[in-house]
Amino acid sequence: MIDGPYFWLTVLGVLGTGLVAGVFCAFSTFVMRGLGALPPAQGVAAMKAINVAAVTPPFMAVFLGSAVLCAVIAVVTFVLWPEEGTAELLVGSALYLFGSFGLTMVANVPRNDTLAGLEPGTSEAAAYWSAYLREWTLWNHVRTVASAGAALAYVLALT
Repeated sequence: MIDGPYFWLTVLGVLGTGLVAGVFCAFSTFVMRGLGALPPAQGVAAMKAINVAAVTPPFMAVFLGSAVLCAVIAVVTFVLWPEEGTAELLVGSALYLFGSFGLTMVANVPRNDTLAGLEPGTSEAAAYWSAYLREWTLWNHVRTVASAGAALAYVLALT
């Protein structure tokens, strides 16, 4: 069984990736549906406000902190190569780093940046909004599963 500081790193990994999975799950299951039910101008305005609020210290500490923690866990795992839990620790780190953090950077953030450049009441924003909802939510589902999978892999490494 994993012990000492390595144990606590993994416990924090479970907590961080699980918290991020919860945030992403909320967006996938009801936030985006609620925004999609609004007229496009209101939906665009609301999502733009959410995107601004998301990059404040509380969420970024959990989101980026979890990425750093997953990277540390991966490096420590490669260095120590524990007898038990190695595969689970590496899978958990990869799921979060690529499936959550990486995917955010290549799929969700570019869509957010495009949305940020649009004025909510314009026909251009209305036309982009339906594609944004569909595509952003699809990639968010993947981020949800990857973050939850990372948390599960870390839990399995602890057992």
